[in-house]
Amino acid sequence: MTVSDSLKTSRKIKAVLFDFGGVITASPFEAFTRYEKAVGAPDGIIRAINSTNPNENAWAQMERNEVSIDQFCELFEQEAIEAGFALSGQSVLQCLSGDIRPQMVTALNVLKDNVRVGCITNNMKSGHGSGMSRTEDQASAVAEVMALFEVVIESAKVGLRKPDPRIYQLACDQMEIDPTEAVYLDDLGINCKPAAALGMSAIKVVDPDIAIQELEQLVGFSLS
Repeated sequence: MTVSDSLKTSRKIKAVLFDFGGVITASPFEAFTRYEKAVGAPDGIIRAINSTNPNENAWAQMERNEVSIDQFCELFEQEAIEAGFALSGQSVLQCLSGDIRPQMVTALNVLKDNVRVGCITNNMKSGHGSGMSRTEDQASAVAEVMALFEVVIESAKVGLRKPDPRIYQLACDQMEIDPTEAVYLDDLGINCKPAAALGMSAIKVVDPDIAIQELEQLVGFSLS
């Protein structure tokens, strides 16, 4: 099961909190794989670099807004060299602009009429994912989706990033709900665990259609 064990407990859901990249949009991991293949790097090397020293590496510093884009690129490229590969930080950032998943936007619109909705996103100061790599149309579409959320917690603005439990609690505090009254969706298990530990019903998004079905079971109504 991709849903946390807390789903087994009947509860009243008052809010649904979404990750953005990999949930509302297609996973950047697919773009990482394409880039790795294009430059002859091993499959998964970007994720491996970003999971090494995860609290203080270039990625973590970027998402807490502790470094500029140029500084991130320099730090990331050095980490890649230390791992034995030459990778472009700029190219990696451009992998973050996944296409918006229409079924998730449909679900979000239905939810908004019935429960409260929010977003917790690890991002950089320039925008959700990599704003600089989006076309004008893509940026406009992202802005329209973000406007649907009642509360948006951005790591680059609050100086906290998932999986720090404090960022989930901050979202709940701003929405004036108890974590046990919320569902949280993320494409990374490491980010779902703290949410579940706080009492949220956590859904790991692998297949978006299956995730929506699991969410329907929790909220008790159709999301199509």
